[in-house]
Amino acid sequence: MINDYYPMIRNYLKITFRNLWRNKTASFINTFGLSIGLTCCLLIGIYIRHELNYDRFQKNGDRIARVIMEYKFNGGDEFKKGNFTSVRVAPVFKQTFPEIESGVRMVEYNEVVQYQNKLIDEKAFMYADAAFFQIFSFKVVQGDPAALLNAPHKVVLTESTAKRYFGSDNPVGKSLKLAADSVLYQVTGVMQDCPSNSQIKFDFLASFSSLGLAGQEKTYWDANYTTYFLLRDKSFINTLQSKITPFMQKEMAGQGATVDFFLEPFTSIHLHSEFDGFEPNNNIKYIYILEAVALLILFIACFTYINLNTARSVERAREVGVRKVIGAGKMQLFWQFMGESAILCAISTVISLIAAVILLPEFNQLTEKQLTIQSIFSAQFIGGLILVTILVSFLAGIYPALILSNFQPVKVLKGSFKNTVSGQWVRKSLIVFQFSISVLLIVSTFIIQKQLSFIRNKNLGYNRDHVLVLPMSEKMRDNIAVIKQEFKTDPHIQNISACVSTPVSIGGGYNMRSSVMPESQQIAVTANPIDDDFIKTTGLHIIAGADLNQQDIKDVSNKDGSQNTYHFIINESAAKELGWTPERAIGQKMFLDASRPGYVKAVVKDFNFESLHNPIKPLVLFPENRSRQLLIKISGDHIRQTISFLGSKWKTLVPDRPFEFHFLDEDFNKLYNSEMRLGAVLNIFSGVAIALACLGLFGLSAYAAKQRVKEIGIRKVLGAGVNNIAATLSADFVKLVFASVVVSTPLAWWLMNKWLQDFAYRITINAWVFILAGVIVILIAVLTVSIQTIKAAMANPVKSLRSE
Repeated sequence: MINDYYPMIRNYLKITFRNLWRNKTASFINTFGLSIGLTCCLLIGIYIRHELNYDRFQKNGDRIARVIMEYKFNGGDEFKKGNFTSVRVAPVFKQTFPEIESGVRMVEYNEVVQYQNKLIDEKAFMYADAAFFQIFSFKVVQGDPAALLNAPHKVVLTESTAKRYFGSDNPVGKSLKLAADSVLYQVTGVMQDCPSNSQIKFDFLASFSSLGLAGQEKTYWDANYTTYFLLRDKSFINTLQSKITPFMQKEMAGQGATVDFFLEPFTSIHLHSEFDGFEPNNNIKYIYILEAVALLILFIACFTYINLNTARSVERAREVGVRKVIGAGKMQLFWQFMGESAILCAISTVISLIAAVILLPEFNQLTEKQLTIQSIFSAQFIGGLILVTILVSFLAGIYPALILSNFQPVKVLKGSFKNTVSGQWVRKSLIVFQFSISVLLIVSTFIIQKQLSFIRNKNLGYNRDHVLVLPMSEKMRDNIAVIKQEFKTDPHIQNISACVSTPVSIGGGYNMRSSVMPESQQIAVTANPIDDDFIKTTGLHIIAGADLNQQDIKDVSNKDGSQNTYHFIINESAAKELGWTPERAIGQKMFLDASRPGYVKAVVKDFNFESLHNPIKPLVLFPENRSRQLLIKISGDHIRQTISFLGSKWKTLVPDRPFEFHFLDEDFNKLYNSEMRLGAVLNIFSGVAIALACLGLFGLSAYAAKQRVKEIGIRKVLGAGVNNIAATLSADFVKLVFASVVVSTPLAWWLMNKWLQDFAYRITINAWVFILAGVIVILIAVLTVSIQTIKAAMANPVKSLRSE
């Protein structure tokens, strides 16, 4: 049976490749357009698959939940939430609720490892309870998972870390020293490196009991740790949640605060949670945006194919007429043209695979991911690509195939066949759709870039330029005065401050009240322990009162057992919350938690100490020697020399830590990584969209000019100039592009307005954005069409009229 069809199939293939070769321009435009569209889909598809599969390798993923803490002090009007808990939550909840099979507490620190006379600053050093490997599916290659973290000062290394420290030697049983306390940690096991699509990533995993926090298990405060529970069944999450609230009401009775805990499904954290894990989350909205961009670009490529093939239908009409006369049926012709579409799509798919492999490193750099070539050639992904290719060939080929296979041979062979009005309407609609997508993407890109520019240039209320950030050890705190003095011998060092959190991201949760407020009435605030140089180093603006001084620091360092007296600096929002004007606030007595009584010494102008997604909240800055960060403000001149000076001094003054730093503005930029990636991706793909749309317009204008050769010749004979003819030929296309601007503008405004609502501080969408996008698209379209129309207008009219 197959042999009977073989000659026909071979004939169809011959004709297909002959047509592709004969019509090189159309074949190139179609192949190039589909290849670009499929390449964009491939790259975006790999990225989306990577993001949607985050943490899916965890066998118990659907039974793991992260604990979210919510609290409000009595009298307060707002609950505060966070993804940190105290060390008490895990053991108490596991003992109380039978739905919990196991629990693990985790925390990540920067630790300095001392090995072979070298100090190595390890930023991915994590502590976890012994149940870690029972809950999570990280593969252990050496050691007993149940015993790896069951005692203090045990540590598990990833394979790459083990190789970095011990080479090819077996690391199990060997020791590593932490420079901070000179304690030896015994290597008890080795595990595979954490997958790139895991929210939990580390190089070292040490036993949680090493931290010596047993004394903190009496309180629900001191919330500095992440807690995960493994439930006995995934359906228990709602049952357990209903029990936690009444349990916590009993636990907190009479304590002046409401504390509750909520459970977040582990596998939904990366894309759906408002709280980051051990790395910044992505946003499911951005995944939807990228999905839409990929599909829209593919539609543009498909519509270009449809437009060109239907426009060329007149040229192929005689072929169809002859085939029908010699016996070809409608379905045979239909499948012949569908076959041409399938072959072209198959060629485009192969090209797109090659292009995706070549472009993957640049795409990784753009998205800050580690996507691999193996992910492209996985069975699941190739299967999906084959399905997409079939769908694209069907979508792109069906309309032209129906048009061509329905031609009436009598009309065609008599030469009376013309393009139908309905066919012209379809092509015009597709052009409007293509350019509407282009305008939408260009407007989106403009507004996202404008918002990011607003973020970068907004006066945040503090100075983030030329400020170095260095992690501090406990030993440094006792020697901070000497360190500051030595560093300041360089004239290019302007100020130095030690603090817990930098002004970019302050997150400590406290409560406060004025002396006239009852103890049962508290206001939730964010607070940050600082020193007397913090205001000068960060450039905060004091609007009332005076800055801290050395005596203020001494007042909270009493060694004789007397009550410490704190001098607070509050922001405008905190003063307003307490019912004070900035001037009236000075000297007022207040309490930060119950243990910190003191007086307001200064009020600073509100500044953005969180992402601009969030409004400014009440803030208290108070002197306390618990610093974790050292901020060094340097002048903009001689930056390299200043850093070199700091490095040489550091080796002498801080021998237990390597000299590793970053700039404060890097911390600021990290707050908007998702938005910056989205903006960069849209920059590229909006360019791709407009290029593909113009490519189709180029082909259509060429065929339109070809069909109007006789008209052009007559116009030239009658005296029409080149400019006049070019304008006449271009007018229809320009009208369609203008219509696309009108159609897409309301949708672009609505979508971008929705996106901007995620920011507490945002730009206003101005009309000029839409006008500029429209002008750009129209100009590009005019230039594209003009290439063909001017060429047609300059042709010799005698030649065209003779041939016609």
